[in-house]
Amino acid sequence: MQIKPASFCPLIKEDCKGLGCSWFTQIRGTNPNTGQDVDEWGCAIVWLPVLLVENSQQQRQTGAAVESFRNEMVQANETSRKVLLATAGYSGNTKLIGG
Repeated sequence: MQIKPASFCPLIKEDCKGLGCSWFTQIRGTNPNTGQDVDEWGCAIVWLPVLLVENSQQQRQTGAAVESFRNEMVQANETSRKVLLATAGYSGNTKLIGG
């Protein structure tokens, strides 16, 4: 059984005007909850929960990418530091300025 919402709009206190309303928009993409393709028209207010879920998923992916990039940069900087120290002939017996 699929539950269908009523067409009553609480903003104008009458039935939804559909394409006559500026907030009636088309959404195309993938449903973040089910992974199914979406190509539907609906009220922007009704779409908000789906869009918020998608936004959260994108933020998590961005955070993971930034963390991965940071880890790569830390590793590259450590490698560069070791190469620089080896090139300078640092054996660990003397203290470098600022080190």
